[in-house]
Amino acid sequence: MEEKRIAVVAIVVDNPEVSSEVNNVLHDYNEIIIGRMGIPYRERGISVISVAVDSLPDKISSLTGRLGRISGVSVKAAISKK
Repeated sequence: MEEKRIAVVAIVVDNPEVSSEVNNVLHDYNEIIIGRMGIPYRERGISVISVAVDSLPDKISSLTGRLGRISGVSVKAAISKK
């Protein structure tokens, strides 16, 4: 059986019009979210969001995959080894 991992998901939203779509995806995964920090960078018209999660690696990959399919969003995850 696979073990849960801690991860930090970094999200860059280049298109403010898709922010609600990003929030909807994060809401769908709210049971694995430990904490979240969002920084709107108004001068550049982007937002930077970091989300700490605790879940199985497959579920973390599912989250990042859904976010990565949103146009104007870049996402990467750093996942713990244990």
